[in-house]
Formats: sequence, C-alpha cells, structure tokens
Amino acid sequence: MESEKREDVVMNAKKPWIMGTKYLLDFMFFAGIPVTVSLPWSIKFFGEQLPHLIEHYEETVIIYFVLGIAAEKLLWELRKIFRTVLAENCFVQENVISLRKMGNWSFFIALMAGVRSIVYMTIAMGVVILVFVIAGLFSKVLSFVFEQAVAYKEENDLTV
Repeated sequence: MESEKREDVVMNAKKPWIMGTKYLLDFMFFAGIPVTVSLPWSIKFFGEQLPHLIEHYEETVIIYFVLGIAAEKLLWELRKIFRTVLAENCFVQENVISLRKMGNWSFFIALMAGVRSIVYMTIAMGVVILVFVIAGLFSKVLSFVFEQAVAYKEENDLTV
C-alpha cells in the first residue's frame, strides 16, 4: 500500500514534464512542416536582412529543405519513442530501431550542416554540427543500452 502511494506521487510529479514534452514535440513536428515547405519564400524575405542568403539562394533553399526533412524524420522517430513512454512500455525493440534511426538522422544533419558551411561558414553552424554529432553518438549508444534492456526484459518475461 505504501509503495503504491509512492509510485502515485512519483507519477504525478512526472506527469507535467511528460505532457509538456509531448506537446513540445508535437508542436515542433507540426510547425516544422509549414516552415520547411515555405523555405523558398521565407529565405527571400529574410534575405532582405541577411544578403548572403540571397547570394546563394538556390543552394540555401535546397540545403535547408533537406535539413528540414531530416529534422522532421528525427522528430517523427522521437515522437514514436515518446508514445511508448506514455504507454509505460519503453523497453521494446521498436525503440531500439528508432534510436538507431535518430542517430543516423543526427549524423546526416551534421553532414548537411557541414555541406552548408562550404557555402558560408558561421560559428553557429559549427556549434550545430557539434551538437548533432553528439546527439548522433548519444542516440547510437542509447540504442545499445535499450537493446540490452529489451533482452533482459524479454528474458525476465519468459521466467515468470
């Protein structure tokens, strides 16, 4: 009885964080679609304040479009993982696969940001590359951890 109360208290404390994160992920995913689709027009608009965008207009649109699609794919995988968190069943093989895909998409985003840096380099883009390389490594390592947890869980389920 006492442990059930503790579990309820812990779950109630986690709920705002879980739901807040879910809504943030949903917002980022659904807002990313019109942002990516509108790039040809938004880059022209922002090019009035940032002339280097217009100097390399076609390259900028293509690179940011590819980056937008990759970010959407990464967010899609993260939302799939989050569904299992909400269902309180996160140690499943599907999450291992999603984490591997997220690692691949993170590395791809870092590579495309590197390609973008050929057109014009900024310190911020260097930071983006570093962040996505670290995110890719983290996702890959976490997929190994989840894979082991899934194996332990399946083994435990068979012994009960």
